[in-house]
Amino acid sequence: MASNLSNQNYQMTSEVAVKVAVRVRPLNSREKLHQHQPCVRLSSETNQLVIGKDKVFTFDYVLAPKTSQSDLYQSCVHQLVQSIFDGYNSTVFAYGQTGSGKTHTISGSSDDYGIIPRAVEAMFQTINSKQESQRDYLVKVNFIEIYKEELKDLLDSSEKDLHIREDESGNTIIYGANEVVCSSLEQVMACFESGTLLRHTGTTQMNEQSSRSHSVFTVSIEQRWTDDNVKVTSVRDSSVYELKQMAMAAAATQPKNTCYLGAKFHFVDLAGSERVHRTGNVGDRFKESIHINSGLLALGNVISALSSADNSAKKKSVHIPYRDSKITRILKDSLGGNSNTLMICCISPSSCNLDESINALKYATRARYIKNKPIVNMDPEQQKFVEMQSEIQALREELSRQRTFISEANLATTTNDQDLIAIQQKLEQTQNEADVYKKLVKEAYNRFKQFDQLLACQNSSAMITKLTDEWLQIFEA
Repeated sequence: MASNLSNQNYQMTSEVAVKVAVRVRPLNSREKLHQHQPCVRLSSETNQLVIGKDKVFTFDYVLAPKTSQSDLYQSCVHQLVQSIFDGYNSTVFAYGQTGSGKTHTISGSSDDYGIIPRAVEAMFQTINSKQESQRDYLVKVNFIEIYKEELKDLLDSSEKDLHIREDESGNTIIYGANEVVCSSLEQVMACFESGTLLRHTGTTQMNEQSSRSHSVFTVSIEQRWTDDNVKVTSVRDSSVYELKQMAMAAAATQPKNTCYLGAKFHFVDLAGSERVHRTGNVGDRFKESIHINSGLLALGNVISALSSADNSAKKKSVHIPYRDSKITRILKDSLGGNSNTLMICCISPSSCNLDESINALKYATRARYIKNKPIVNMDPEQQKFVEMQSEIQALREELSRQRTFISEANLATTTNDQDLIAIQQKLEQTQNEADVYKKLVKEAYNRFKQFDQLLACQNSSAMITKLTDEWLQIFEA
């Protein structure tokens, strides 16, 4: 198991694009009363949307007004929920103008559940289905509101100060936020519902129950289990003995090879962008609108900067203005960070909202160019242990390759030795033959000298014949 986690951790360093879904709500009663005409046409087969006369947009998901909450969850969100059990952070956030259906999409109603109730239910179904795996699960939730650029803990009535910080790994955390441990679906939903009652809402000319703040509901799931496979087997080779000792020492700090995975799922309900002359906001409502639009403008700037950076050859030179607002600081991990992210762009089909809808679709298009790098969230000590195991395995494989190479070299050496012996034997045979020929040549030389002497004598023919016969007998032998 540990080696698999290690592989996942390295593999997911590749970039993953932010997914974008566009949801078009039905015409509401007010729009029907004033006989507003729809200005949006959809093509679910090609995931394209045509707005106005000829403006075409393409997204990962295009959801028609008749799309149910269940269909939206299954097609867009379910896979993200399952990924947190593999240790990956996930984020879903709804974006769009006021009254476009963001809160309905994220939260839903008592008779038409939204993403949060369905996702939490799926989480506990997964936990219950894995009881036989002997894993211990710890589920915690926190609920934060950003109202007029101030952080408020919706699960704590003490109104203590909250601060946005970054941990050692660069992950964004909200210091001081109350985390509630929950053991059931009912407990999680009770926290969500109680926190929702404390959110700032109000009535405007465009929305009878308008969210006057941004909210972030976070579900954290930690997994711990023991794995007998997370062991370091005996290593005889001195080249990896030291690494073995280090790995065993690291394992000793975790009783019975305890494994850990932790991940967070952020559900973000953004307040909608507003045009003051259409909402009719005055007084406090007007001030709220200023803060809402300011935060959304900062978010739009971050999206634009990230999309420009990912399209630029000089990514490091592009400044990403995360610190311009609280909401962008909180969403830092989700936009250009280490999370799997889904943006749901909610728009109205009414022609009177054409400009706002086009503007929202443009930001949604830019968001598709943002690249994240999801990673597995493991315990640091376990991560070191897994890395050492991977290094030991790599050294074993290298050692095996070296042994194979040496074996082949020895075989080649043995073959070469046999060839050398054969050559030596051939050389000795040739040398012996050369010695014989040398003796024959010397004997022939002596015979020719005798012939020369005999030719000077009379009656030497008989003697020459005798010497010639003897010489031929020597050659024939």
